[in-house]
Amino acid sequence: MEIRGLDQLIGGLNKRANLDIVKSTVTKNGADLDKRMKRNASFTRGYQTGTTKRSITTTLSDGGFTSTTKPNTHYSAYLEYGTRYMSAQPFVKPSFDVQKVQFLNDMKRLMK
Repeated sequence: MEIRGLDQLIGGLNKRANLDIVKSTVTKNGADLDKRMKRNASFTRGYQTGTTKRSITTTLSDGGFTSTTKPNTHYSAYLEYGTRYMSAQPFVKPSFDVQKVQFLNDMKRLMK
């Protein structure tokens, strides 16, 4: 068995392996998720002070390949999932679901 064209294949893969584009895509989508989550953190029921909206932060790790966006109030899970005394007012999962589709489309576009 003989494989021909392996050098050209390796050269083509190395040429397309520009990871800076991936890092910028992760950064852009992380920032978009941050904006979307803050926009969705406007609660219509109960007392709202804006603390949860202000507590949402985005951090980059793994050399720019991981973006983490989360609310940092101790009661944000109660708002997201509700309790037996109050109904849920989700703001994390709806934001993530929309941004996940956009991120996957961006990554597919990069692979073409």
